Amino acid sequence: MSAIALYRSAVGKKAAMAASGLVLFGFVLLHLLGNLQVFLGADKLNAYSRFLHSLGGLLWAARLILLGAVLVHIVAAYQVAAMQRAARPIGYARRQNLASTYASRTMKYGGVVILLFIVYHLLHFTFGNAHPAFNPDDVYANVVTGFRVVPVALFYIAAQLALGLHLRHGVWSLFQSAGIHGVRLEGQLKLGAAAFAAFVTLGNISIPVAVLAGLVHL
Repeated sequence: MSAIALYRSAVGKKAAMAASGLVLFGFVLLHLLGNLQVFLGADKLNAYSRFLHSLGGLLWAARLILLGAVLVHIVAAYQVAAMQRAARPIGYARRQNLASTYASRTMKYGGVVILLFIVYHLLHFTFGNAHPAFNPDDVYANVVTGFRVVPVALFYIAAQLALGLHLRHGVWSLFQSAGIHGVRLEGQLKLGAAAFAAFVTLGNISIPVAVLAGLVHL
């Protein structure tokens, strides 16, 4: 079976979602670990930023891979949802959600929120169009002045909660797609997915909270 023929099937689309999701999970984790250097002070965070920019072509290659992963993830998710709707066009007389979690039922809504957040995040901290005092040479100052705006900080916190739900269900689904499952493993896998989602969510939220609390400041 060719790659194109495989992708046309539901199994192929779910595999594409899992593969692209794995790339995005790795990025989310590394991005968080880099950003947490804000707690080490301006010199550390700004040095980390300069290091990334010194990578030049490698940085742009990573960005293109991430962009490709995002596009594949979105398109595959949309197509899988469309196939599921087509399989039951009339719908259920009474929807049963006993086997699904709140996260799984809100994946598509959370995905939209996350997509909007990514666009705003790029305009805010990467390009500076939505930042009140953007300085491309001082990432630390950008973080502090950016999160001092309370509505912006609250939006970031809300977006991270949506991301956490998405990650929890996404990591669990990744295990299933990879064939890692079983009655004995189910509890451990769910715990692992929840722990990863909680670490990323709380880590990201800690930054705007620390700025608002005055723990991270200029």
